[in-house]
Amino acid sequence: MTIEPSRTHAPLDLLVIGGGVMGLFTAYQASRRQARVAVIEAGEIGDPMTASFGRTRSYRRDYLEAGYTRFADEAVRLWTEFETETGAEVLVRCGCMNIASRKITPDLENTYATLSTTVLNRLGIPVTSFDTEGIAARFPYLQADLGDLDPVGGLVDLRTVTATLQKSLAEAGVTVHERTSTTAIETGEGLVTVTTSAGTFTTRSLVITAGHGTNDVLKLLPGNQLQVPITKDRPSEARYYTPPAETRHLYTSDQMPVMAYLDTGIYLHPIVEGVLDAVKIGFYNPPDMPRGTTSINSVGDFVEQCLPGLLEAESTPVTDVDGCDYDLVADDDFVLGPVPGQPGVYVGVGWRGTGYKYAPWVGRVLAELACQEGTVYDVARFNPGRFVTP
Repeated sequence: MTIEPSRTHAPLDLLVIGGGVMGLFTAYQASRRQARVAVIEAGEIGDPMTASFGRTRSYRRDYLEAGYTRFADEAVRLWTEFETETGAEVLVRCGCMNIASRKITPDLENTYATLSTTVLNRLGIPVTSFDTEGIAARFPYLQADLGDLDPVGGLVDLRTVTATLQKSLAEAGVTVHERTSTTAIETGEGLVTVTTSAGTFTTRSLVITAGHGTNDVLKLLPGNQLQVPITKDRPSEARYYTPPAETRHLYTSDQMPVMAYLDTGIYLHPIVEGVLDAVKIGFYNPPDMPRGTTSINSVGDFVEQCLPGLLEAESTPVTDVDGCDYDLVADDDFVLGPVPGQPGVYVGVGWRGTGYKYAPWVGRVLAELACQEGTVYDVARFNPGRFVTP
């Protein structure tokens, strides 16, 4: 393909292919290091039908594995740093509580709530625990016997994040090319040349954060052997519940935390004034949990058994990506690091449905790898090379 000279862009330190939240945070972190950066996006930034955009996502630190908890804790610090640097309020600090009910999961000691709290306590992260009586007193709308609340968790306001990143990148001189396809990539002599419908870019480093289009971009790399085994999934059901006016105050973010009953596949977000006008409840039966193991097989089952005050609430389905999209990786770990055999090329993908909360951390990791030849974080477990056969 012949490119007009006017379509050849000035040399870059970093080109990012994929303008979702991971790519935008990578560009943001790199621009803070005075790097010359551009972003290529096949669609449009902020498209509500894409996985990075919508209304809210939860941020939390409760995991069964300490590594993810530590990185989630660091992500909270970086979210707060982002707020300080930009002056934007992107976090709704309502807390995040894991719950359980004896009538649904009788062995409370082996529920996700108890097991994840054990990890948090082991790492010195404080959790406030409620028993049956404590829940009735503090959360009268909830029928449960165990509630473990991380007060640092809560919700991320996606629209504010997107707008703030776009504003910050524009102020830093980062150009975002929307509705732009990538057609060829060449490597050699310490540079990567990328041909797109917006022209040709020459860059020292290339970061690929193209979501489910990542493997298509990887195929453009000469001699590349990496293809990431990811599959797309989403919740079985997600619904908005609008409570009656007289009880609405019980379900707002100043009264209700984010809640999760992961043993049953349930998560819920409270009403956030100006952001989310209804309680959002999602049901996801993960591949590693046999169906029919609890009495919760739908959002309606959960409302009936745990939130009966919403039985008479107006209920409508979530029809866009606000219901969440999951990209599942074969070994259930992030894919984050250098592309094997491709100097100067890095990839981030496979966020397992839990990725948004990690976005500022992922962006920092990728920016450090691309601009500083290494990162301060130990991300060896996420090495993309694990999917390349020697």
